[in-house]
Amino acid sequence: MTADKSRSSGASATSGPNPGILTPEKLRELVKSGEVDTVLTVMADSQGRLVGKRVTGQFFVDEVLKNGIDACAYLLTVDVEMEPLPGFSLASWSSGYQDFHLAPNLTTLRRASWLEATAMVMCDVLHEGSDRLVSVAPRSILAQQVDRAREMGFEPVLASELEFYLFRGTYEDASAEHYHKIKPFGSYIQDYHILQTTKEEYVIREIRNAMNASGIPVEFSKGEWGPGQAEINLRYAPALEMADRHVIYKNAVKEIALSHGLCVTFMAKWTSEAAGSSCHIHTNFRSVEDGSNAFWDDLAQGGSQVFRHFLAGQLAHAGEMALFWAPTVNSYRRFQAGSFAPTRVAWGTDNRTCGLRVVGHRESLRVENRIPGADCNPYLAFAATIAAGLDGIKKGNEPPAEVTGNAYEMEGLRDIPRSLPEASDRLAESSFALQALGDEVVDHYLTLARHEQAFFERSVTDVERMRYFERI
Repeated sequence: MTADKSRSSGASATSGPNPGILTPEKLRELVKSGEVDTVLTVMADSQGRLVGKRVTGQFFVDEVLKNGIDACAYLLTVDVEMEPLPGFSLASWSSGYQDFHLAPNLTTLRRASWLEATAMVMCDVLHEGSDRLVSVAPRSILAQQVDRAREMGFEPVLASELEFYLFRGTYEDASAEHYHKIKPFGSYIQDYHILQTTKEEYVIREIRNAMNASGIPVEFSKGEWGPGQAEINLRYAPALEMADRHVIYKNAVKEIALSHGLCVTFMAKWTSEAAGSSCHIHTNFRSVEDGSNAFWDDLAQGGSQVFRHFLAGQLAHAGEMALFWAPTVNSYRRFQAGSFAPTRVAWGTDNRTCGLRVVGHRESLRVENRIPGADCNPYLAFAATIAAGLDGIKKGNEPPAEVTGNAYEMEGLRDIPRSLPEASDRLAESSFALQALGDEVVDHYLTLARHEQAFFERSVTDVERMRYFERI
């Protein structure tokens, strides 16, 4: 796949001009007038974080706009602490940790309105001196699945519901206390609660407005099922555009909170005493031919064959794809019965006890995947979702009967993997994953997961000290 092919995959699902989106010509005007003096030239790393360079506005329009910019390939082979890890074929000490190339994807050029005089562009990651995408780069992985869907006549359209906790004090304050005395902004469960969320509205409103001004349309915000927990829902979009919006939004939430002396976390489960934070992924496929919802059958007044086959693929491959929906040790703390986080691989119509929840009607009919946590990398989570669904469509599989009761308590249902090692093993054993994603991608993210697990296996925790220090 060439870079140009990937660059065609970022169009918005919303109609009409978006004031936050910039053309190269508009950016040149803003740089000339002094309204923009910095362009964040960024990519998503393996964890789904923004990394890159702050480029001066003039140098960007003179050089980077056309020629791109280089970065060290180690950016895709590090852990969350930016520690270089062994065992990757992409880059290592033996390869000298060479550069790769960041090619600005101009469909993503936008204002970063929450930062002064700043614009932003997402980049495709290319091998140095080539137009070949780096296959293990998260955006490349999703672009491959989007192209596969288009070849079958579908345009994947998604939305991710990303939850987070807001805390009093900065990240530095929290670190100084070893995260023991951090205080959520709220003091009680604030799900749909207007009074409690009014207390944090000065921050949440700024986030909503900043996203709208940056070409990331917001639908609404609400309190969630934990003290200090919030959700801000972004407008749906084609897969690559939605993933770009997700990572930009996540970064902006942290930076806006910091500007108010606060901090947030997107951990899947920040404490055992409160609800986890999810990233529910809503998906339907649009017809490439006429833009209609391929999941809806007008004659049947219900789900189409494509819908049923997609759902069957999701269910069949949920265990194998779990690593891309739950990528950290902490991810698996969230899967608790009675917590609104799923524990079983099952589906139901508007049933929040199931891993897959079917919602909507006609053009809005979609599948909500409730398995991913807020710590997922959206490019990988979306790619896994699309790949599993395409396999079900290709094979014409049919889903099992839907669950109409409490999936937490039903017998005969498969469990979602309960740990990072289990999810890693399921991926490693999957012939489907190798076929759909490629061996380079599977090997890369298995290596990353096993390094993460090894770190925790050699770490002594506070819980261990509290339990064993005196009593053992």
